[in-house]
Amino acid sequence: MQSVPATKQKNVQLGKKTTGNLSKCVTPWLFMIPALLPLCVFYLYPIFYSFYISFTDWDYISPEVNFVLFENYYYLLTDPIFYQVLVNTLYFMLGTVLPTVVGGLLLAMLISNKQKGMSIYRTIIFSPWVTPTVAISIVWSWIYEPDVGLANWLLSLINLPALGWTSSTTWAMPAVIIVTVWKGVGWAMIFYMHALKTVPSSLYEAADLDGAGRFKKFIHITIPLISPTTLFLVIITMIDAIQAYDQIQVMTQGGPAGSTRTILYMFYQAAFEQFDMGRATALSTILVIITGMLAAVQFYVSRKWVHYQ
Repeated sequence: MQSVPATKQKNVQLGKKTTGNLSKCVTPWLFMIPALLPLCVFYLYPIFYSFYISFTDWDYISPEVNFVLFENYYYLLTDPIFYQVLVNTLYFMLGTVLPTVVGGLLLAMLISNKQKGMSIYRTIIFSPWVTPTVAISIVWSWIYEPDVGLANWLLSLINLPALGWTSSTTWAMPAVIIVTVWKGVGWAMIFYMHALKTVPSSLYEAADLDGAGRFKKFIHITIPLISPTTLFLVIITMIDAIQAYDQIQVMTQGGPAGSTRTILYMFYQAAFEQFDMGRATALSTILVIITGMLAAVQFYVSRKWVHYQ
């Protein structure tokens, strides 16, 4: 038998090694393709195409697209209405995030014990979260009705004047905030109930030995150890508040006099009422930037107050 030359054997071994390395690189991507395809088609492509449309004056109907470069952004950044919408969005976000997070924590502490019937209370408090926002908004519109609504009837029982609620420029935004907080506080409660269970009881026992009261244990033990949950809830609730649309559309349609018009609702009006997709997508781009900046600030500030076990 003729022996195989050493050089040929070395080349064969290198070829097998290269094929093996290539297979190791390609195989993971083949498994990720089913997840990457929907991500690219339904998320990445729309994002980049929306950014492209923001530099045009496309009216959503005509096939012709004219580039206007930064004209849409310039129009928005020099429009006083846009800054009023920003203020409304910030007002709605702060009015929603703080009560939802704080209220969720307080409710979790109140009903986290194992007394009989607590599961019924948890179910009742959480049920608004699984109810469609449109249905909730319709019911609350009846409650806020100025003449025969339940809200003004309750005010009359304690001799307080009736309010215009959704027809008032002063009370329309608080009315929408109340509905949003009422829907979301049970969701925050569920997360805090789980977070409170993860706090080691040994820390409370050690604090008792040192003579610490309930308030000090809450401030120095409970709050720091549930801070990761607080960070998560603040960011998610903030994003939900910025993207709120259903309750505003059903209850106020951005009024009265634009007092409840937020960025997302302004986007809806520009896109589907005025058919100005260029300006609408410019608004959506600004909305994404604002959301990213707020989330980045939250993560940066959280380094000082979030404690991971």
